[in-house]
Amino acid sequence: MVASVAEGRAVPPDLSNVQALMELLDHPERSAPVIHVTGTNGKTSTARVIGSLLAAKGLRVGTFTSPHLELINERISADGRPISDADLLEVLSSLASYCTMLDSRPRWFELITAAAFMWFADRPVDVVVLEVGMGGRWDATNVADASVAVITNVGLDHIEFLGPTREDIAREKVGIVKPESILILGESDPELRAVFEEPPSAGVWLDGRDFGISRNELAVGGRSLDLRTPGADYEGVWLDLHGSHQGRNFACALAAVEAFFGAAVDDKLVREAAATVSSPGRMEIVWKEPLVVLDGAKNLEGAEAASQAVAEEFGSTRSVVLVVGMLGGAAKDPTAMLSALGVGTPAVRLVVTCPAPSPRSVPEALIADAARRLGCGAIETPGVAEALEAALADSGENDLILVTGSLYVVGAARSALAALS
Repeated sequence: MVASVAEGRAVPPDLSNVQALMELLDHPERSAPVIHVTGTNGKTSTARVIGSLLAAKGLRVGTFTSPHLELINERISADGRPISDADLLEVLSSLASYCTMLDSRPRWFELITAAAFMWFADRPVDVVVLEVGMGGRWDATNVADASVAVITNVGLDHIEFLGPTREDIAREKVGIVKPESILILGESDPELRAVFEEPPSAGVWLDGRDFGISRNELAVGGRSLDLRTPGADYEGVWLDLHGSHQGRNFACALAAVEAFFGAAVDDKLVREAAATVSSPGRMEIVWKEPLVVLDGAKNLEGAEAASQAVAEEFGSTRSVVLVVGMLGGAAKDPTAMLSALGVGTPAVRLVVTCPAPSPRSVPEALIADAARRLGCGAIETPGVAEALEAALADSGENDLILVTGSLYVVGAARSALAALS
C-alpha cells in the first residue's frame, strides 16, 4: 500500500533497490551508451523509431519498452527481435539469487528492468534505447545515465504519482536528464521551458527552434514529412505510421539520433528507417472488412490524437464504432475520455464497453453510462473478445472499429483477432 503526502500524491518507489541490484550485478546498465525516452504520450513509438534509425546505421540495438501488448518478451528486444522464453527464464533465474541479498524485495518492474540490462550486457549491444515506465526521476530505468534524453511531451496522466499539475509532471520527467545528457525536448509549452532548462545538461534541443517538422501531410498508407535538424534538412520522407502525432515523434527520434552521433544522419538511412518502422498497437490497422484499428490511447491527449487521426486518415464517410476499456486513475474520467474520442458527435455511432484485463479496470457499466449520457448508444460486454465480437457483428463495410482506451485492451484485442482470422 502506498502512503500519501501532504499534496495528495502517492509516494512512488525510490531507486535504492535497483541501484543496489545494479551494484551486485557489476553495473550492466553501464555496458553500452543509453538513449533514454520519456513523455506522457508517444514514448514507445519514439523509442522504436530511434531503434530503427540506429539499426539503419549498422548498430546492434537493445530496446526496452513498456508495457507489452501480448507477451512480456516484447519489452526486451535486440536487433528488433524479442528476448526468447529460454533467455528470459535464464536471466530471471540468475537475478533470483541476487535478490536475496537486497534489504527489501524488488518490485516487478525493477526486476524486468534489471533483466533487460543483464541481457543487453551479455549479448552485448552497441546502444540501449530505454523507455521510462512512469515519470522519470524515480523510475527504475533511471539508474542508467543517458547520453541523450528525450521528452516527447507533458500531459495529465498518472497524476496520483506525478501530478497534480503539468509543471509537477514536467519536473518528474526531466529527472532523466543528467549533466552529460543532451535533452531532446518535444514539449513546446513556453510555460514549462524553465523546468526543462533548470537541471545541468550538455544542451537542450527544442522542437521548433533546433529541430522540427515543416510539413506533415497525409500520404498513401502513412505520412509525408519535411524535417529539419541542426545538421540537415530532409524533404518528402515517407513514414509508415498513421497520425500526425507520429510525424512529431519521428522528428524527436531523428534529432535524438543526430545528437547521439554528433552528426547528421544520412538521408538514405532516414528514408529506410521511416519506411520500415512499426509501432504495434498505435494506430495499427489489423482488419480490413470492416476496418479495425488498434490504438492504445490511455489519456485525454492520446484520445484526442486518435480521434483526429481517424478523421483525417480514414475519412468522414465511415461511421466509428468504439471498443473501449479503461484503467482507473485520478485523471481517467470516462466522460472526458469518450468526449475526446468523439462520442457525442455524428462520427461515433456506437460504443462497446469492456473491462480492461487488469485489476485497475474501470467497470464497463460506468463507461457505457458515460456514453449514453453523451447521447450515444452503448453495449456492455464482459471481456475484450466479447466486445470485438459484438462490434464486428454490428458493423458493415462502411464502419471503422477503433479499439482503444488502454494498451491492455489493445493487446487482448490483438490476441482475440488473431484467433478469429
